Amino acid sequence: MLSIIVAIAENLAIGKDNDLLWHIPEDLKRFKQITLGHTIIMGKRTWYSLPKRPLPNRVSLVITDIPAEVIEGCIMAYSIADAISKCRPSEENFVIGGASVYGQFLPLAYRLYLTRVHKPFEADVFFPEINYTEWKRIHKEDFPFDEKLGFAYSYETYDRIR
Repeated sequence: MLSIIVAIAENLAIGKDNDLLWHIPEDLKRFKQITLGHTIIMGKRTWYSLPKRPLPNRVSLVITDIPAEVIEGCIMAYSIADAISKCRPSEENFVIGGASVYGQFLPLAYRLYLTRVHKPFEADVFFPEINYTEWKRIHKEDFPFDEKLGFAYSYETYDRIR
């Protein structure tokens, strides 16, 4: 099963200068808890933006369009189809970025784990538009405005309507 996990701002912003736009410690813990023990799928720029490579106790699958490119510490895929073929079909596999990878996997994903940051941000990377008529929200948890963060946020989980 393919799932997407992402934190998005009100304006769909997800990053700038190959970095995150905010630091929400609880969201990072949630990301770790949800993805631990699973395969995480990402593009090469996302791989290089990780604070620690590879992320512990996860299988890192990195997609590149450079034939035969090898990056130590991860499984390489050279197309979306190749990445899917290298996923564990009986388990949940997580797409973790970036924008191009999200855009290519969104039509194939079964579940979305969203952290919605209730504020717009200046960014150079955005998540694609989500057609919510194709999705059913199965979970929502709101967190009030936080002075330290400067915004409120929510966790939302969606399953694709079959």
